[in-house]
Amino acid sequence: MSKKSPVIAIVGGGVIGSGWAARFAENGHNVYVYDPDPDAFEKAARTLNNGRRAYIKLNLPSSRVRAKVNFVSSLKQAIFNADLIIESVPEDIAIKTKVYFEIERYASQSAIICSSTSGILPSKLQQKMKHPHRLLVAHPFNPVYLLPLVELVGGQQTDPRMIEKARVIFRNVGMHPLWIKKEIEGFVADRLLEAVWREALWLVKDKIATTEEIDDAVRFGFGLRWAQMGVFETYRLGGGEAGMRHFLAQFGPCLKWPLTKLIDVPELNETLIEEIAKQSDTQSGQYSITELEQIRDDNLVAILHALKHNDWGAGKELALLEQNYQALVVEKKQDISHPVRTLEQIVPVEWTDYNKHMNESRYLQCFGDATDALLLQVGVDADYIENQGSYFTAETHIRHLKEVVAFEKIHITTQVVSASGKKLHLFHRLFHSNGSLLATGEHLLIHVNLVTRMASEPTDVIVRSITELVKAHTQLEIPEGMGRFVGQSINQS
Repeated sequence: MSKKSPVIAIVGGGVIGSGWAARFAENGHNVYVYDPDPDAFEKAARTLNNGRRAYIKLNLPSSRVRAKVNFVSSLKQAIFNADLIIESVPEDIAIKTKVYFEIERYASQSAIICSSTSGILPSKLQQKMKHPHRLLVAHPFNPVYLLPLVELVGGQQTDPRMIEKARVIFRNVGMHPLWIKKEIEGFVADRLLEAVWREALWLVKDKIATTEEIDDAVRFGFGLRWAQMGVFETYRLGGGEAGMRHFLAQFGPCLKWPLTKLIDVPELNETLIEEIAKQSDTQSGQYSITELEQIRDDNLVAILHALKHNDWGAGKELALLEQNYQALVVEKKQDISHPVRTLEQIVPVEWTDYNKHMNESRYLQCFGDATDALLLQVGVDADYIENQGSYFTAETHIRHLKEVVAFEKIHITTQVVSASGKKLHLFHRLFHSNGSLLATGEHLLIHVNLVTRMASEPTDVIVRSITELVKAHTQLEIPEGMGRFVGQSINQS
Protein backbone atom coordinates (compact mmCIF):
# COMPACT_ATOMS: atom_id res chain seq x y z
CA MET A 1 0.00 0.00 0.00
CA SER A 2 1.11 3.53 -0.69
CA LYS A 3 2.28 5.49 2.32
CA LYS A 4 0.57 8.61 0.97
CA SER A 5 -3.04 8.20 -0.08
CA PRO A 6 -3.83 9.77 -3.45
CA VAL A 7 -5.99 12.89 -3.34
CA ILE A 8 -9.28 12.37 -5.18
CA ALA A 9 -11.34 14.97 -7.05
CA ILE A 10 -14.93 14.31 -8.10
CA VAL A 11 -16.51 16.56 -10.73
CA GLY A 12 -20.27 16.10 -10.46
CA GLY A 13 -21.89 15.22 -7.13
CA GLY A 14 -24.91 13.20 -8.23
CA VAL A 15 -25.68 9.60 -7.32
CA ILE A 16 -22.51 8.23 -8.98
CA GLY A 17 -20.24 11.13 -8.01
CA SER A 18 -21.31 11.05 -4.37
CA GLY A 19 -20.98 7.25 -4.43
CA TRP A 20 -17.37 7.66 -5.56
CA ALA A 21 -16.84 10.22 -2.79
CA ALA A 22 -18.20 7.80 -0.18
CA ARG A 23 -16.04 4.91 -1.46
CA PHE A 24 -12.80 6.91 -1.30
CA ALA A 25 -13.54 8.82 1.93
CA GLU A 26 -14.47 5.63 3.79
CA ASN A 27 -11.09 4.26 2.75
CA GLY A 28 -9.11 7.20 4.07
CA HIS A 29 -8.67 9.34 0.95
CA ASN A 30 -9.19 13.08 1.01
CA VAL A 31 -11.95 13.86 -1.47
CA TYR A 32 -12.85 17.17 -3.10
CA VAL A 33 -16.18 17.44 -4.89
CA TYR A 34 -17.32 20.17 -7.25
CA ASP A 35 -20.87 20.49 -8.54
CA PRO A 36 -22.38 23.80 -9.69
CA ASP A 37 -25.74 22.86 -8.18
CA PRO A 38 -26.03 24.88 -4.93
CA ASP A 39 -27.97 21.99 -3.38
CA ALA A 40 -25.37 19.37 -4.36
CA PHE A 41 -24.06 18.78 -0.84
CA GLU A 42 -27.54 18.39 0.59
CA LYS A 43 -28.48 15.93 -2.17
CA ALA A 44 -25.26 13.95 -1.71
CA ALA A 45 -25.65 13.72 2.07
CA ARG A 46 -27.96 10.71 1.82
CA THR A 47 -25.43 8.75 -0.24
CA LEU A 48 -22.57 9.70 2.09
CA ASN A 49 -24.64 8.69 5.13
CA ASN A 50 -25.58 5.40 3.48
CA GLY A 51 -21.91 4.78 2.73
CA ARG A 52 -20.96 5.33 6.38
CA ARG A 53 -23.76 3.04 7.53
CA ALA A 54 -22.73 0.30 5.08
CA TYR A 55 -19.06 0.44 6.04
CA ILE A 56 -19.94 0.06 9.71
CA LYS A 57 -21.87 -3.06 8.75
CA LEU A 58 -18.95 -4.38 6.67
CA ASN A 59 -17.07 -4.44 9.98
CA LEU A 60 -13.62 -3.97 8.49
CA PRO A 61 -10.88 -4.57 11.07
CA SER A 62 -9.00 -1.58 12.44
CA SER A 63 -10.58 0.81 9.95
CA ARG A 64 -8.77 3.82 8.61
CA VAL A 65 -9.79 7.21 9.91
CA ARG A 66 -12.70 8.22 7.73
CA ALA A 67 -11.51 11.08 5.55
CA LYS A 68 -13.49 14.22 4.89
CA VAL A 69 -15.54 14.90 1.78
CA ASN A 70 -14.97 18.54 0.89
CA PHE A 71 -17.57 20.24 -1.30
CA VAL A 72 -15.82 23.20 -2.92
CA SER A 73 -17.12 26.19 -4.84
CA SER A 74 -15.03 25.89 -8.00
CA LEU A 75 -13.67 23.20 -10.25
CA LYS A 76 -10.17 24.63 -9.81
CA GLN A 77 -10.36 24.13 -6.04
CA ALA A 78 -11.45 20.53 -6.51
CA ILE A 79 -8.76 19.38 -8.92
CA PHE A 80 -5.75 21.60 -8.15
CA ASN A 81 -3.87 19.03 -6.04
CA ALA A 82 -5.71 15.89 -7.16
CA ASP A 83 -3.92 12.69 -8.18
CA LEU A 84 -7.10 11.13 -9.58
CA ILE A 85 -9.92 13.17 -11.14
CA ILE A 86 -13.24 11.43 -11.73
CA GLU A 87 -15.77 13.14 -14.00
CA SER A 88 -19.36 12.16 -13.19
CA VAL A 89 -21.40 14.75 -15.11
CA PRO A 90 -24.47 14.00 -17.30
CA GLU A 91 -24.13 11.66 -20.30
CA ASP A 92 -23.79 14.47 -22.82
CA ILE A 93 -20.54 14.55 -24.79
CA ALA A 94 -20.77 18.33 -25.22
CA ILE A 95 -20.97 18.83 -21.44
CA LYS A 96 -18.15 16.37 -20.83
CA THR A 97 -15.92 18.03 -23.47
CA LYS A 98 -16.43 21.40 -21.81
CA VAL A 99 -15.58 19.92 -18.40
CA TYR A 100 -12.36 18.35 -19.75
CA PHE A 101 -11.30 21.73 -21.15
CA GLU A 102 -11.59 23.21 -17.65
CA ILE A 103 -9.94 20.22 -16.01
CA GLU A 104 -6.91 20.48 -18.29
CA ARG A 105 -6.49 24.13 -17.39
CA TYR A 106 -5.97 23.42 -13.70
CA ALA A 107 -5.01 19.77 -13.19
CA SER A 108 -1.45 18.74 -12.43
CA GLN A 109 0.39 17.12 -15.33
CA SER A 110 0.54 13.77 -13.54
CA ALA A 111 -3.16 13.59 -12.64
CA ILE A 112 -5.20 10.71 -14.05
CA ILE A 113 -8.58 11.71 -15.52
CA CYS A 114 -11.41 9.16 -15.46
CA SER A 115 -14.93 9.37 -16.82
CA SER A 116 -17.80 7.55 -15.12
CA THR A 117 -19.69 7.32 -18.42
CA SER A 118 -21.73 4.17 -18.81
CA GLY A 119 -21.35 3.93 -22.56
CA ILE A 120 -19.60 6.75 -24.43
CA LEU A 121 -16.39 5.64 -26.13
CA PRO A 122 -13.30 7.14 -24.50
CA SER A 123 -11.84 7.90 -27.96
CA LYS A 124 -14.77 10.26 -28.54
CA LEU A 125 -14.21 11.89 -25.16
CA GLN A 126 -10.55 12.46 -26.03
CA GLN A 127 -11.12 14.19 -29.36
CA LYS A 128 -10.72 17.80 -28.18
CA MET A 129 -8.29 17.23 -25.30
CA LYS A 130 -4.75 18.64 -25.26
CA HIS A 131 -3.45 15.67 -23.26
CA PRO A 132 -5.73 12.76 -24.21
CA HIS A 133 -3.18 10.15 -23.10
CA ARG A 134 -4.29 10.39 -19.47
CA LEU A 135 -8.04 9.99 -19.96
CA LEU A 136 -9.78 6.65 -19.51
CA VAL A 137 -13.24 5.42 -18.62
CA ALA A 138 -13.76 4.13 -15.06
CA HIS A 139 -17.35 2.90 -15.15
CA PRO A 140 -18.68 1.91 -11.69
CA PHE A 141 -21.97 0.42 -10.53
CA ASN A 142 -24.45 1.79 -8.02
CA PRO A 143 -23.94 1.80 -5.07
CA VAL A 144 -20.34 2.68 -5.89
CA TYR A 145 -19.26 2.46 -2.24
CA LEU A 146 -20.27 -1.23 -2.05
CA LEU A 147 -20.14 -2.85 -5.50
CA PRO A 148 -16.51 -3.62 -6.38
CA LEU A 149 -16.69 -3.72 -10.19
CA VAL A 150 -15.22 -0.80 -12.16
CA GLU A 151 -14.77 -1.19 -15.92
CA LEU A 152 -11.58 0.48 -17.15
CA VAL A 153 -11.58 1.35 -20.84
CA GLY A 154 -8.85 3.22 -22.66
CA GLY A 155 -9.29 5.21 -25.84
CA GLN A 156 -7.09 5.21 -28.92
CA GLN A 157 -4.77 7.77 -27.30
CA THR A 158 -4.82 6.47 -23.70
CA ASP A 159 -1.42 5.63 -22.22
CA PRO A 160 -1.67 2.08 -20.77
CA ARG A 161 0.48 3.26 -17.86
CA MET A 162 -2.40 5.51 -16.80
CA ILE A 163 -4.70 2.51 -16.70
CA GLU A 164 -2.19 0.60 -14.60
CA LYS A 165 -1.91 3.49 -12.13
CA ALA A 166 -5.69 3.73 -11.92
CA ARG A 167 -5.94 -0.02 -11.32
CA VAL A 168 -3.68 0.25 -8.28
CA ILE A 169 -5.72 3.10 -6.80
CA PHE A 170 -9.03 1.30 -7.31
CA ARG A 171 -7.71 -2.00 -5.94
CA ASN A 172 -6.57 -0.26 -2.76
CA VAL A 173 -10.14 0.84 -2.03
CA GLY A 174 -11.56 -2.66 -2.44
CA MET A 175 -12.62 -2.52 -6.11
CA HIS A 176 -12.24 -5.06 -8.91
CA PRO A 177 -10.88 -3.16 -11.93
CA LEU A 178 -11.88 -4.98 -15.12
CA TRP A 179 -9.71 -3.75 -17.98
CA ILE A 180 -11.77 -3.84 -21.19
CA LYS A 181 -9.11 -4.10 -23.89
CA LYS A 182 -11.28 -3.10 -26.87
CA GLU A 183 -13.64 -0.14 -27.08
CA ILE A 184 -17.33 -0.82 -27.61
CA GLU A 185 -20.40 1.27 -26.80
CA GLY A 186 -21.83 0.30 -23.42
CA PHE A 187 -18.65 -1.65 -22.60
CA VAL A 188 -19.40 -5.15 -21.21
CA ALA A 189 -21.63 -5.07 -18.14
CA ASP A 190 -24.15 -2.54 -19.43
CA ARG A 191 -24.54 -4.42 -22.69
CA LEU A 192 -25.52 -7.48 -20.69
CA LEU A 193 -27.87 -5.45 -18.52
CA GLU A 194 -29.39 -3.81 -21.58
CA ALA A 195 -30.25 -7.20 -23.07
CA VAL A 196 -32.13 -8.27 -19.93
CA TRP A 197 -33.77 -4.85 -19.63
CA ARG A 198 -35.08 -4.91 -23.22
CA GLU A 199 -36.59 -8.36 -22.76
CA ALA A 200 -38.14 -7.31 -19.45
CA LEU A 201 -39.82 -4.35 -21.14
CA TRP A 202 -41.39 -6.66 -23.72
CA LEU A 203 -42.63 -9.05 -21.03
CA VAL A 204 -44.50 -6.16 -19.39
CA LYS A 205 -45.67 -4.74 -22.73
CA ASP A 206 -47.07 -8.11 -23.85
CA LYS A 207 -48.79 -8.68 -20.46
CA ILE A 208 -46.69 -11.79 -19.81
CA ALA A 209 -45.50 -10.68 -16.35
CA THR A 210 -45.58 -7.71 -14.00
CA THR A 211 -42.53 -5.79 -12.82
CA GLU A 212 -42.66 -7.68 -9.51
CA GLU A 213 -42.92 -11.09 -11.18
CA ILE A 214 -39.95 -10.30 -13.40
CA ASP A 215 -37.90 -9.14 -10.43
CA ASP A 216 -38.88 -12.32 -8.55
CA ALA A 217 -37.62 -14.41 -11.46
CA VAL A 218 -34.23 -12.73 -11.09
CA ARG A 219 -33.80 -12.40 -7.33
CA PHE A 220 -35.11 -15.85 -6.40
CA GLY A 221 -33.45 -17.65 -9.30
CA PHE A 222 -30.56 -16.93 -11.59
CA GLY A 223 -29.68 -13.64 -9.89
CA LEU A 224 -28.34 -15.55 -6.90
CA ARG A 225 -26.25 -17.69 -9.22
CA TRP A 226 -24.99 -14.70 -11.16
CA ALA A 227 -23.96 -12.97 -7.94
CA GLN A 228 -21.15 -15.47 -7.44
CA MET A 229 -20.60 -17.29 -10.72
CA GLY A 230 -21.66 -15.06 -13.58
CA VAL A 231 -23.10 -16.30 -16.89
CA PHE A 232 -20.61 -18.77 -18.34
CA GLU A 233 -19.58 -20.50 -15.13
CA THR A 234 -23.26 -20.97 -14.26
CA TYR A 235 -23.96 -22.60 -17.62
CA ARG A 236 -20.81 -24.71 -17.35
CA LEU A 237 -22.44 -26.36 -14.33
CA GLY A 238 -25.58 -26.84 -16.40
CA GLY A 239 -23.58 -29.26 -18.53
CA GLY A 240 -22.90 -31.56 -15.59
CA GLU A 241 -19.64 -33.49 -15.50
CA ALA A 242 -19.14 -32.90 -19.23
CA GLY A 243 -19.08 -29.14 -18.62
CA MET A 244 -19.60 -26.34 -21.12
CA ARG A 245 -19.27 -28.47 -24.27
CA HIS A 246 -22.17 -30.66 -23.21
CA PHE A 247 -24.23 -27.63 -22.22
CA LEU A 248 -23.69 -25.98 -25.61
CA ALA A 249 -24.44 -29.20 -27.46
CA GLN A 250 -27.64 -29.71 -25.47
CA PHE A 251 -28.97 -26.17 -25.27
CA GLY A 252 -27.20 -24.41 -28.13
CA PRO A 253 -29.98 -25.22 -30.62
CA CYS A 254 -32.40 -23.36 -28.32
CA LEU A 255 -30.73 -20.12 -29.41
CA LYS A 256 -32.56 -20.52 -32.73
CA TRP A 257 -35.90 -20.59 -30.98
CA PRO A 258 -37.84 -17.31 -30.89
CA LEU A 259 -37.44 -17.01 -27.12
CA THR A 260 -36.43 -13.33 -26.97
CA LYS A 261 -37.01 -10.07 -28.77
CA LEU A 262 -33.50 -8.69 -28.42
CA ILE A 263 -33.48 -7.38 -31.99
CA ASP A 264 -36.51 -5.25 -31.26
CA VAL A 265 -37.59 -3.03 -28.37
CA PRO A 266 -41.09 -1.78 -27.52
CA GLU A 267 -41.80 1.91 -27.92
CA LEU A 268 -41.68 3.54 -24.51
CA ASN A 269 -44.87 5.53 -25.05
CA GLU A 270 -46.89 7.11 -22.27
CA THR A 271 -49.17 4.07 -21.98
CA LEU A 272 -46.31 1.64 -21.37
CA ILE A 273 -44.45 4.06 -19.12
CA GLU A 274 -47.56 4.58 -16.99
CA GLU A 275 -48.23 0.85 -16.77
CA ILE A 276 -44.67 0.10 -15.65
CA ALA A 277 -44.69 3.00 -13.18
CA LYS A 278 -47.98 1.85 -11.60
CA GLN A 279 -46.75 -1.72 -11.28
CA SER A 280 -43.52 -0.50 -9.73
CA ASP A 281 -45.47 1.63 -7.24
CA THR A 282 -47.55 -1.39 -6.28
CA GLN A 283 -44.41 -3.46 -5.90
CA SER A 284 -42.26 -1.04 -3.88
CA GLY A 285 -44.24 2.11 -3.11
CA GLN A 286 -44.56 1.24 0.58
CA TYR A 287 -40.85 2.01 1.02
CA SER A 288 -39.08 5.34 0.71
CA ILE A 289 -36.07 5.54 -1.58
CA THR A 290 -33.78 5.75 1.46
CA GLU A 291 -35.37 2.62 2.94
CA LEU A 292 -34.95 0.73 -0.33
CA GLU A 293 -31.34 1.86 -0.60
CA GLN A 294 -30.60 0.65 2.90
CA ILE A 295 -32.40 -2.67 2.35
CA ARG A 296 -30.31 -3.09 -0.81
CA ASP A 297 -27.13 -2.23 1.06
CA ASP A 298 -27.92 -4.59 3.95
CA ASN A 299 -28.48 -7.44 1.50
CA LEU A 300 -25.31 -6.65 -0.40
CA VAL A 301 -23.29 -6.53 2.83
CA ALA A 302 -24.65 -9.94 3.82
CA ILE A 303 -23.89 -11.41 0.38
CA LEU A 304 -20.39 -9.92 0.38
CA HIS A 305 -19.67 -11.36 3.82
CA ALA A 306 -20.97 -14.77 2.75
CA LEU A 307 -18.86 -14.72 -0.42
CA LYS A 308 -15.82 -13.57 1.59
CA HIS A 309 -16.31 -16.46 4.02
CA ASN A 310 -16.27 -18.85 1.05
CA ASP A 311 -13.36 -17.02 -0.64
CA TRP A 312 -15.41 -16.59 -3.80
CA GLY A 313 -16.29 -13.92 -6.35
CA ALA A 314 -16.69 -10.38 -5.03
CA GLY A 315 -15.93 -11.72 -1.54
CA LYS A 316 -12.26 -12.03 -2.56
CA GLU A 317 -12.11 -8.25 -2.99
CA LEU A 318 -13.60 -7.69 0.48
CA ALA A 319 -11.04 -10.12 1.90
CA LEU A 320 -8.21 -8.18 0.24
CA LEU A 321 -9.63 -4.93 1.59
CA GLU A 322 -9.74 -6.45 5.09
CA GLN A 323 -6.10 -7.43 4.73
CA ASN A 324 -5.28 -3.83 3.78
CA TYR A 325 -7.05 -2.58 6.89
CA GLN A 326 -5.30 -5.13 9.11
CA ALA A 327 -1.95 -4.15 7.61
CA LEU A 328 -2.55 -0.60 8.83
CA VAL A 329 -2.16 -1.86 12.39
CA VAL A 330 1.22 -3.31 11.47
CA GLU A 331 2.33 -0.15 9.66
CA LYS A 332 1.57 2.11 12.58
CA LYS A 333 4.68 2.87 14.59
CA GLN A 334 3.81 1.91 18.15
CA ASP A 335 5.69 2.21 21.41
CA ILE A 336 6.13 -1.47 22.26
CA SER A 337 7.02 -0.64 25.84
CA HIS A 338 3.22 -0.53 26.26
CA PRO A 339 0.60 -3.09 25.16
CA VAL A 340 0.17 -2.64 21.40
CA ARG A 341 -3.10 -1.60 19.84
CA THR A 342 -4.36 -4.48 17.73
CA LEU A 343 -7.98 -3.59 16.94
CA GLU A 344 -10.09 -0.51 16.33
CA GLN A 345 -13.74 -1.17 15.71
CA ILE A 346 -17.22 0.34 15.60
CA VAL A 347 -19.79 -2.09 17.00
CA PRO A 348 -22.19 -3.07 14.16
CA VAL A 349 -25.85 -3.39 15.03
CA GLU A 350 -25.73 -7.05 13.91
CA TRP A 351 -23.40 -7.76 16.83
CA THR A 352 -26.05 -6.86 19.41
CA ASP A 353 -28.57 -9.13 21.11
CA TYR A 354 -32.11 -8.69 22.39
CA ASN A 355 -30.72 -6.45 25.15
CA LYS A 356 -29.21 -4.17 22.46
CA HIS A 357 -25.71 -4.93 23.78
CA MET A 358 -22.83 -6.66 22.00
CA ASN A 359 -23.37 -10.38 22.41
CA GLU A 360 -20.75 -12.63 23.98
CA SER A 361 -19.66 -14.35 20.76
CA ARG A 362 -18.51 -10.99 19.38
CA TYR A 363 -16.17 -10.45 22.32
CA LEU A 364 -14.40 -13.64 21.27
CA GLN A 365 -14.39 -12.48 17.65
CA CYS A 366 -12.77 -9.20 18.67
CA PHE A 367 -10.07 -11.00 20.63
CA GLY A 368 -9.51 -13.40 17.74
CA ASP A 369 -9.13 -10.45 15.32
CA ALA A 370 -6.71 -8.82 17.75
CA THR A 371 -4.67 -12.02 17.90
CA ASP A 372 -4.55 -12.10 14.09
CA ALA A 373 -3.33 -8.49 14.05
CA LEU A 374 -0.61 -9.24 16.61
CA LEU A 375 0.51 -12.28 14.60
CA LEU A 376 0.58 -10.18 11.44
CA GLN A 377 2.75 -7.67 13.25
CA VAL A 378 5.37 -10.31 14.11
CA GLY A 379 5.41 -11.71 10.58
CA VAL A 380 2.75 -14.43 10.52
CA ASP A 381 1.24 -13.14 7.28
CA ALA A 382 -0.41 -14.91 4.33
CA ASP A 383 2.93 -15.99 2.85
CA TYR A 384 4.12 -17.39 6.18
CA ILE A 385 0.88 -19.31 6.70
CA GLU A 386 1.10 -20.77 3.20
CA ASN A 387 4.70 -21.91 3.53
CA GLN A 388 5.55 -22.28 7.23
CA GLY A 389 2.62 -22.68 9.58
CA SER A 390 0.43 -20.71 11.94
CA TYR A 391 -0.63 -20.34 15.57
CA PHE A 392 -3.72 -22.16 16.81
CA THR A 393 -5.57 -21.11 19.97
CA ALA A 394 -5.34 -23.82 22.63
CA GLU A 395 -7.02 -22.11 25.60
CA THR A 396 -9.11 -18.96 26.07
CA HIS A 397 -10.48 -17.19 29.10
CA ILE A 398 -12.73 -14.13 28.70
CA ARG A 399 -13.95 -11.82 31.46
CA HIS A 400 -17.01 -9.73 30.57
CA LEU A 401 -16.81 -6.55 32.65
CA LYS A 402 -19.03 -3.92 31.01
CA GLU A 403 -21.61 -3.65 28.25
CA VAL A 404 -21.27 -1.84 24.94
CA VAL A 405 -23.97 -0.98 22.40
CA ALA A 406 -24.18 -0.61 18.62
CA PHE A 407 -22.22 2.15 16.84
CA GLU A 408 -19.92 2.79 19.80
CA LYS A 409 -16.16 2.73 19.20
CA ILE A 410 -14.01 0.06 20.81
CA HIS A 411 -10.34 -0.89 20.68
CA ILE A 412 -8.04 -3.62 21.98
CA THR A 413 -4.52 -3.53 23.34
CA THR A 414 -2.46 -6.71 23.49
CA GLN A 415 0.29 -7.67 25.92
CA VAL A 416 2.64 -10.55 25.07
CA VAL A 417 2.94 -12.28 28.43
CA SER A 418 5.39 -14.98 27.39
CA ALA A 419 6.68 -16.96 24.42
CA SER A 420 8.52 -20.22 24.81
CA GLY A 421 9.16 -22.60 21.97
CA LYS A 422 5.86 -23.48 20.37
CA LYS A 423 3.76 -21.58 22.94
CA LEU A 424 2.58 -17.96 22.81
CA HIS A 425 0.71 -16.40 25.76
CA LEU A 426 -1.31 -13.23 25.05
CA PHE A 427 -3.48 -10.97 27.20
CA HIS A 428 -5.99 -8.69 25.46
CA ARG A 429 -7.85 -5.74 26.97
CA LEU A 430 -11.00 -4.49 25.23
CA PHE A 431 -11.72 -0.80 25.85
CA HIS A 432 -14.56 1.58 25.11
CA SER A 433 -13.48 4.80 23.36
CA ASN A 434 -14.13 6.59 26.67
CA GLY A 435 -11.34 4.51 28.26
CA SER A 436 -13.43 2.12 30.31
CA LEU A 437 -12.38 -1.55 30.32
CA LEU A 438 -15.09 -3.72 28.75
CA ALA A 439 -13.50 -7.16 28.81
CA THR A 440 -10.23 -9.07 28.93
CA GLY A 441 -9.19 -12.12 26.95
CA GLU A 442 -6.34 -14.42 27.88
CA HIS A 443 -5.14 -16.73 25.12
CA LEU A 444 -2.61 -19.54 24.90
CA LEU A 445 -1.57 -20.34 21.33
CA ILE A 446 0.46 -23.21 19.88
CA HIS A 447 2.48 -22.97 16.69
CA VAL A 448 1.36 -25.66 14.22
CA ASN A 449 2.78 -27.06 11.00
CA LEU A 450 -0.18 -26.87 8.62
CA VAL A 451 1.01 -29.86 6.60
CA THR A 452 1.43 -32.33 9.48
CA ARG A 453 -1.17 -30.56 11.68
CA MET A 454 1.26 -31.10 14.56
CA ALA A 455 2.82 -28.62 16.98
CA SER A 456 6.04 -27.19 15.59
CA GLU A 457 8.66 -24.53 16.28
CA PRO A 458 8.14 -21.11 14.63
CA THR A 459 10.89 -19.79 12.34
CA ASP A 460 13.76 -17.75 13.72
CA VAL A 461 12.39 -14.60 12.12
CA ILE A 462 9.11 -14.99 14.01
CA VAL A 463 10.92 -15.87 17.24
CA ARG A 464 13.03 -12.72 17.03
CA SER A 465 9.97 -10.51 16.46
CA ILE A 466 8.04 -12.09 19.33
CA THR A 467 11.07 -11.98 21.64
CA GLU A 468 11.36 -8.24 21.11
CA LEU A 469 7.78 -7.82 22.33
CA VAL A 470 8.27 -10.23 25.22
CA LYS A 471 11.32 -8.32 26.48
CA ALA A 472 9.39 -5.07 26.39
CA HIS A 473 6.17 -6.43 27.89
CA THR A 474 7.75 -8.38 30.75
CA GLN A 475 8.66 -4.99 32.21
CA LEU A 476 4.94 -4.25 32.54
CA GLU A 477 2.75 -5.14 35.50
CA ILE A 478 1.10 -8.54 35.45
CA PRO A 479 -2.38 -7.95 34.01
CA GLU A 480 -5.14 -7.86 36.59
CA GLY A 481 -7.22 -11.01 36.10
CA MET A 482 -4.52 -13.04 34.36
CA GLY A 483 -4.54 -16.71 35.30
CA ARG A 484 -8.07 -16.59 36.70
CA PHE A 485 -10.66 -19.23 35.96
CA VAL A 486 -14.44 -19.47 36.21
CA GLY A 487 -15.55 -19.55 39.83
CA GLN A 488 -12.27 -18.28 41.22
CA SER A 489 -12.70 -15.48 43.76
CA ILE A 490 -11.34 -12.11 42.71
CA ASN A 491 -8.93 -11.81 45.64
CA GLN A 492 -7.11 -15.02 44.69
CA SER A 493 -3.90 -14.82 42.72
